[in-house]
Amino acid sequence: MNKTLDLLADKGKLEKVMLSYLKRRFRLKSGSLKDPCCFIGLVSVILLVLVFLLPNSILKSGSEKADFSLASISKALKAPQKQDFSLSQANKFLAESPELLTVGNCSLKSATPPVTFSPQALGALVEGYEAEDVKKAITEYLVEPGDNLWSIAEKFEVSLNTILWANDLNKNSLLQTGQKLIILPVSGVIHHIKSGDTVSSVAQKYKGKSEEIIAFNSLSGEGDIYIGDIIIVPNGVISVPTTQYAPLWVPLASSYFICPIAAPCRITQGLHWYNAIDFSHGQCGEPIYAAAAGQVLKVQLTNSTSRWAFGGAGNSLSILHPNGVVTSYGHIAVSLVNPGDQVSQGQAIALMGGQPGTPGAGLSTGCHVHFGVSGARNPFAR
Repeated sequence: MNKTLDLLADKGKLEKVMLSYLKRRFRLKSGSLKDPCCFIGLVSVILLVLVFLLPNSILKSGSEKADFSLASISKALKAPQKQDFSLSQANKFLAESPELLTVGNCSLKSATPPVTFSPQALGALVEGYEAEDVKKAITEYLVEPGDNLWSIAEKFEVSLNTILWANDLNKNSLLQTGQKLIILPVSGVIHHIKSGDTVSSVAQKYKGKSEEIIAFNSLSGEGDIYIGDIIIVPNGVISVPTTQYAPLWVPLASSYFICPIAAPCRITQGLHWYNAIDFSHGQCGEPIYAAAAGQVLKVQLTNSTSRWAFGGAGNSLSILHPNGVVTSYGHIAVSLVNPGDQVSQGQAIALMGGQPGTPGAGLSTGCHVHFGVSGARNPFAR
């Protein structure tokens, strides 16, 4: 402030600099600022801008002299203000709750901020928001030497039938070392939601309880399920062994889905639960694209840093395509779409997240997108 007052005292120098700048900036004619009141008013406004809006490179504190030269002012006014929407180790967005984001360095897009929504089941994984880091997600287990069906059931504290139903096995099935098994976090049944399903109808089918299904899957109510969701029916049973557990696969043309990230289409993890492939260039904040045209079913975001948020998928969204197939996108940082939006193939729908320790990263070891397909073969499976 003392430096500013010193400059104000040097009226001759300040008047000369400001008048020259105003003439150049606004193309004012000579003599148009002869009125002292007019001049002082304009100078006051400009000084306020300099004091409160310009960066510290111009207004320096301490013993350094403030630089009010036209070159310095012009440079500061023209300098771009960098916005970094990547994730930091401080468990927060560097630019928190952005309303407009730059997509592909060529356009602006309004974005949904990372706030807590009502938790819902993910289209490819099952789980809702958990305040504490308690595991309630479906996992994959690789059979080890000496394992058998009974020992695995005992190891995970679930019933033998839970293992059999989830993996389409019977009591006489032989296990091989390295074989991949789906393990539920509780004794019960997996159910893939299809058109017309309700929580009550699912409970009735597997002799479960609606309130237990709602509570375990962190649903907000009876209608809080969507086509392509996978839910767990605690203590549910399958009475007919030939029941179809997963939806029938719709045949797709090889070009129906495009890669959900920019070229090169880099796969970081092959096929894993459920029918999913991971993609990444190793950089959080890059765009994620709709693999095909469709309607956004849901967007679920959380401020939780729990690894098990939304079943480990963290922030996520899902899209229903015209042929009934559903794609899901997990570990997103920010959603660029809202439920009900119609999206075209290749449209940017989210920004990539997954950096461990950041809100909504879920069970992730780094920046990537978990791309799941329900109702069709994942075309990127090798």
